[in-house]
Amino acid sequence: MKTTMQQSYEPAAAQDRLRYRHRQLAHYAIWGLVALVMLVLPLCFSSRFAIALLSQMGIMIIFALSYNMLLGQSGMLSFGHAVYSGLGAFIAAHVLNMAGAGEVWLPVSLLPLVGGLGGAFFGVLFGYVTTKKAGTTFAMITLGIGEMVYASSLMFPDFFGGEGGVSTNRVVGNAVLGISYGPGRQVYYLIAVWCLLSMIAMYAWTQTPLGRIANAVRDNPERAEFVGYDTQRVRYLVMILSAFFAGISGGLSVINFEIVSAENVGAAHSGGVLLATFIGGSGFFFGPVIGAILFVLFAAALSSLTHAWLLYLGLFFVLIVMFVPGGIASLLMKQVPLITTRKLGRMLPSYSVALGAGLILLAALILTVELIYKLQIDSDNGTSMTLAGFGFDASSLKPWAVAVALWLVGAPGWRVAVARVHRAWDEVQTEMAGGGV
Repeated sequence: MKTTMQQSYEPAAAQDRLRYRHRQLAHYAIWGLVALVMLVLPLCFSSRFAIALLSQMGIMIIFALSYNMLLGQSGMLSFGHAVYSGLGAFIAAHVLNMAGAGEVWLPVSLLPLVGGLGGAFFGVLFGYVTTKKAGTTFAMITLGIGEMVYASSLMFPDFFGGEGGVSTNRVVGNAVLGISYGPGRQVYYLIAVWCLLSMIAMYAWTQTPLGRIANAVRDNPERAEFVGYDTQRVRYLVMILSAFFAGISGGLSVINFEIVSAENVGAAHSGGVLLATFIGGSGFFFGPVIGAILFVLFAAALSSLTHAWLLYLGLFFVLIVMFVPGGIASLLMKQVPLITTRKLGRMLPSYSVALGAGLILLAALILTVELIYKLQIDSDNGTSMTLAGFGFDASSLKPWAVAVALWLVGAPGWRVAVARVHRAWDEVQTEMAGGGV
């Protein structure tokens, strides 16, 4: 006969198995939804500019997730991550040129793997040095290696192509099933496939023993060493894997842009992925995905609308770090308990007021910045300008009066709206803690 303990254990084990199956089904559903979105996006946005934008987003998503393997998962702040994507891109470009000359046989669809192996090679080489230290020392070493590689790009023109970089042609060999990777839509779907596979692989890595140990090294390296783990070896392995996926993004950029230059290994490229990861939220797996999408929108879409896009990006980053240090992903995750307890509706009126006040402040900021930019930098082309479909003279009093009015309305309105959000949030949290409905 079964004992009481065995009888109580069996239902609990069955419940655990059921919860595990539900989690697995949820994971399959999420990844299936991501694949579906990637499939239909080019059908919804069919212009060449939109396809190019989507392709850049896919590349940046892989790059940001690879960087978050260091920052978010392992606690390693790197200032030179572009080294691995850039060097992987250079190797991929040379291999693609060799394939075009008939010296090697390689399908274009496998070129990102070449970039990944190139990135992993330099991860083995440089990672052995950088991961000897942790914390601020690690960050400074990565910065030094990044500057060293960038300086080398002008010293070794045979590999880096000098100031002009290395050009290539992604249309190699005969088309297979009509796929030549000449049209931008075909390139996008290739990037989407690699992006999806890389996302799944990096997420699966977070569930492995190495991924869990990396979290332990991030949170408490002394305790990890106490229980017998070599923290330097863990950091080194994570660096190699991160460099591999960064190289994949570099290989995809070769296919997309058909050129690699010194900018691919420069500090600006490393800083860009750092901004994207922080903005999205390094504490959540999907945070860098959000940050990568927003960064590409800033860099590609907004830069075509205004020359002051870097100022807007910098201000946005500063605001995120000051008021939402967990990134946009943390804001979204805070809403999950409200959704599950059906209390999000209690917050929507306050959120709406805050959104309205925020839009007024944003309009005041944009109008002020564009007016100053026109008068201080672009006045040689005249003071007439167009903003949001409205034409006016930047030197006249009217647009400045409108900007002042927007500031006077938006600033106090924002303070009132934020206070209202805090009150509503505290009320909802008190109800949830007390079990109220």
